[in-house]
Amino acid sequence: MNQTQILIHSKTFNKRENFSFWSSIQTKILQSTFVVKLLNWVYWDFNVVYASVGILHIWQSIKARSFFYFSASNPGLENAGFIGERKSSIMELIPAKVQPKWFLVDGNAFDEVMQKVVKNGITFPLIAKPNIGERGKGVAKINDEKELFDYFQRIHVPFLIQGFVEGPLELGIFYYRLPGESKGKVSSIVAKKFLEIKGDGLSTLAELVEANPRARFVQSFLSKKHAHLWFEVLKRGERIRLEDIGNHCRGTTFINDNEHISPKLEKVIDELSQQIPGFYFGRYDLRTTSFEALEKGEFQILELNGAGAEPAHIYQPGFSFLEGQKVLLHHWKVLFEISMANKANGEIFWDMKAAVKIKKAHKQMLGRIGSLVVNDLEEKTK
Repeated sequence: MNQTQILIHSKTFNKRENFSFWSSIQTKILQSTFVVKLLNWVYWDFNVVYASVGILHIWQSIKARSFFYFSASNPGLENAGFIGERKSSIMELIPAKVQPKWFLVDGNAFDEVMQKVVKNGITFPLIAKPNIGERGKGVAKINDEKELFDYFQRIHVPFLIQGFVEGPLELGIFYYRLPGESKGKVSSIVAKKFLEIKGDGLSTLAELVEANPRARFVQSFLSKKHAHLWFEVLKRGERIRLEDIGNHCRGTTFINDNEHISPKLEKVIDELSQQIPGFYFGRYDLRTTSFEALEKGEFQILELNGAGAEPAHIYQPGFSFLEGQKVLLHHWKVLFEISMANKANGEIFWDMKAAVKIKKAHKQMLGRIGSLVVNDLEEKTK
């Protein structure tokens, strides 16, 4: 090799080294938590995402002559299902055949709790969640009696014990119906993809979480939940589900499944909804084996959220921000129409005193949930 060839080879090698270096820097920047959040609006602050809804709400409040018109949207649900509602009060309204067995723990001794678990035919794993809460705060999958005792000791509010529902599909189905109309509408279906990590045979769980932007957002929470595995190397191809609770703030990815809205599905959800007195606007969280099974009415409702619910399909990664705004504004307009129609039928809006009392009680209840490990998550993802 002559000197010219050596020089050319050297320059080519340096270019490759420089390209590799800058490519690595670029990748690190694009995958940084700050940039990922900046470029994906689904992680933006609530007040930013809902700014347009806030403006619409002010206009609709002027028309309704009440800032709290939404309180008339679901007369059958406590607090319209907007804030501070007891989950138990809503679950009691849902037909027993489409919900798992559950009971309320409120002032019971632990021995009594275990007796009720057996009496209700609930087995481990099971779900425990505060009777009043939000965004998955304090919700936990409990695998055995020891974990349940630990939860019982650390939570300081009434809570539900609910049978764990198996099934490959966990969905959020948004439904609304205008008072006086014979049929309602399914406007949103979101499928929940739970947070999983796949081992490469070289990296520890901690390193795999750090390399995964979605998991990294909830790293503090995961490091506590999986402390026994945190510095273990996962086998190549080994998959671990890091979180079993289907909340966006706990690492779950939301998938837009509106393509599955069909006349059969709407009929099933509409018939169910009309069995729930005074329910017109909200989202079912449920589990089923398939969309075909869902259309046959084969599903289990985990929770029903009222006026405070969102059409969560908009939080799919890559969903257009402008389209998401259109969806939110549309649903807020529907909420207004339903509320005004119920007002015309004799329902009343909250006054300021009632609204402040409900808000204060809700805030106090959230503060009492206690020192559960899962509580750290909400603080890190606000």
